[in-house]
Amino acid sequence: MKLWSTCGLILKDMWSISFMRDVFREFVGTTLFLFTSLSSVVLWPYSGPQSWDTLTEDPQVTMESLHECTPDPLPVSLAFGASITLTSVCLDGVHLNPAVTLALVVGLRVSPWRAALYIGAQLLGALTACGLLLAIAPAPLRSNLGINERAEETEETIKSPLMKDKAALTFFLCVAHSQLASGVHLYQAFSVEMAVTFQLVLSVLTVTHPRSAFLSLAPAALGLSVTLGHLIAIGFTGCGMNPARSFGPAVLTMNFENHWVYWAGPCVGAMLAWLLHDLILYPRWTGLSDWHMEFKQVFFAAPSKQPRSPESNTEI
Repeated sequence: MKLWSTCGLILKDMWSISFMRDVFREFVGTTLFLFTSLSSVVLWPYSGPQSWDTLTEDPQVTMESLHECTPDPLPVSLAFGASITLTSVCLDGVHLNPAVTLALVVGLRVSPWRAALYIGAQLLGALTACGLLLAIAPAPLRSNLGINERAEETEETIKSPLMKDKAALTFFLCVAHSQLASGVHLYQAFSVEMAVTFQLVLSVLTVTHPRSAFLSLAPAALGLSVTLGHLIAIGFTGCGMNPARSFGPAVLTMNFENHWVYWAGPCVGAMLAWLLHDLILYPRWTGLSDWHMEFKQVFFAAPSKQPRSPESNTEI
């Protein structure tokens, strides 16, 4: 009887206006964040001055313009960092990252059912962002929207008309430079993704703590963390650090090669960050039994008493 009563309270909370607003905020935030961020990955080579008379529906790429496109991790890193900062300012409290949501769930800061819909909204936002980018990107760039994959010169790639010139290969890598670098093994890619997500989630848990001296500067601190992660990982994996960021381009291009790395690495990194923060640096429980007891007390209570944000339930 108690279980049915609890399920009723959960369903009632899920149909509330505030709950649906929070889920919608995750969708809008992820769409905005990934659209602006991934736009920096899809680089369009310069093709000379344009006017209304010279604009065409499908502009042609020239070999000269390909030389203008050079891979540079710094602008991409800054774009991702600035985007997460501004999105966090505009939509305070959003997660934008399934790995972050996972860490907040196991840290008893967000309820599991709320987190499940948050992650669904994040993935839908990623698909929407990539769909918008697909619609506005020039035709030659639509086959790769910043997808995370292994950087290899496949037979299909080499036979492509654009690959007949070394500058064309540079152009291809410039468009698709968010990928596993050639020679990087999967276990190395997993480790890099785990490490950069670890530092991101640890930053989230630290700066959103009610007693943090940087609580008011949380968006800026998280932006720096995202920028740092990209500067470190772009050369190895293209820097996923966010399963939703990797999921959107993979679905739109139907390319799931090594896709598991961009889920497993960030999720493991998020769990390790939670363990370090909540069990070692700022211990909240003496053991697993205490965690389980608080889990039942928090998540089987009335929906109005359940945690809804990263700042919830973090007193030590």
